[in-house]
Amino acid sequence: MKELKMYINGKFVESRSGEWIDVLNPSTEDVTSRQPAGTVEDVQEAVDAAEKAQKAWAKVPAAERAVYLHKIADGIRAEFDKFQEILVREQGKTQALAGVEVGVTATYFDYMAEFARRIEGEVIQSDNRGETMILVKRPIGVAAGILPWNFPFFLIARKAAAALITGNAIVLKPSQLTPENCCELCKIIDASGLPAGLFNVVTGRGSLVGNAMASNPKVGIVSLTGSVEAGVKIMEAAAPNITKVSLELGGKAPAIVCADADLELAAQAILESRIGNSGQICNNAERVYVHKSVKKEFTDIIVKKFQAVKVGNPAIEKDVDMGPLVEKRALESVTKKVEKAVVQGAKILCGGAPIGGKGYFYPATVLDNCTQDMDIIHEETFGPVLPLIEFDTLDQVIDWANDCEYGLASSVFTKDIDTATRVCREIEFGETYINRMHFEAIQGFHAGVKKSGIGGADGKHGMEEYLNTKVIYMQTHY
Repeated sequence: MKELKMYINGKFVESRSGEWIDVLNPSTEDVTSRQPAGTVEDVQEAVDAAEKAQKAWAKVPAAERAVYLHKIADGIRAEFDKFQEILVREQGKTQALAGVEVGVTATYFDYMAEFARRIEGEVIQSDNRGETMILVKRPIGVAAGILPWNFPFFLIARKAAAALITGNAIVLKPSQLTPENCCELCKIIDASGLPAGLFNVVTGRGSLVGNAMASNPKVGIVSLTGSVEAGVKIMEAAAPNITKVSLELGGKAPAIVCADADLELAAQAILESRIGNSGQICNNAERVYVHKSVKKEFTDIIVKKFQAVKVGNPAIEKDVDMGPLVEKRALESVTKKVEKAVVQGAKILCGGAPIGGKGYFYPATVLDNCTQDMDIIHEETFGPVLPLIEFDTLDQVIDWANDCEYGLASSVFTKDIDTATRVCREIEFGETYINRMHFEAIQGFHAGVKKSGIGGADGKHGMEEYLNTKVIYMQTHY
């Protein structure tokens, strides 16, 4: 069994606790590695190292910082196969999606490195003669990043690359379900020559390690990708120090299929948006509203596509469309939600029960006869389950789409530009996709409203999450 190490102040270490947490392969339920159970003292050591290293790092020109990020990107590409295999084994991703994640992670380090000469301020007109007002952007200091299990490798880049290029140091906590990819990346970080203390990893339980990071007074920003419940706990821990929080939380993305939609295109895009990563993505299409005039035709198309979805162990079968859910609790949760939907009146058109045997496999499932008041329409499923609802008017479906505590992703399928623009204007979500699947771009800004989070990531605006704004008033005499 592989024993993982934490990475603190440029050294590979075990935890002071001497305890270990097993990591399971969700396809086989076998233990594949174990990680140190980090302590509050481990977190404090990492934060202290980050604080010390950041003071010097902030003085390094951003163009020099970028050199390290490019080295990290090159290191990831050189070990593409290794990281792809880890993601397949540790998280249950298909080989295709794992390959995409590894490639985009490397690209993201390069992309953020290119902001080195684009971290900009402003010159502001003063009301006083002889005075110049200059707005500058300065690093926050120490960043804490709490990673999810669904895109555990990419989210390292999303948090760490933006933090490092802007002159911050970072302490990361990988999910206890998927720590190996992060621990292996530390070897590339170490080989890149990045000064010790700028990149630290503490493994362990979120309730202990994550809380210790968020509550540490030396941390200037804590960035979490996870559940609403985890986000609330992070906000509570950060509140006494007024620490900045950036949260990407849950989603319940609506997809609206209008009467004039290209139904084949819509069905394929919604399929890909629902089964991606076995339905375990915050911006997966979670509920579909179909106009009554095309409901039967669309349902026939989508059911055939869902019935054709191939599920299996992605380490063995390269051509599967879905792997397992990440853990036993996830399988139980999805199962219970489908069972409850049926009790409330939903009809299973395909799928609808665990596959059985070893591993946490659940089939692609379509539910019909759903209504707006059902729990399956309001609670995040985080599994490959697609509830269908018939709608009549655009006013009605916009109201139904907005009748939700989440506000991350959404989509509309229509050939009418007026309909598309109205939906984009009135729907209360951070992202709206028109006639395409749900998947954001690294140059965009991935952010939600309501309980989907605070702040955001990607692009210029995501990079600026890790910067403070300072205004300089410079009075000269003449």
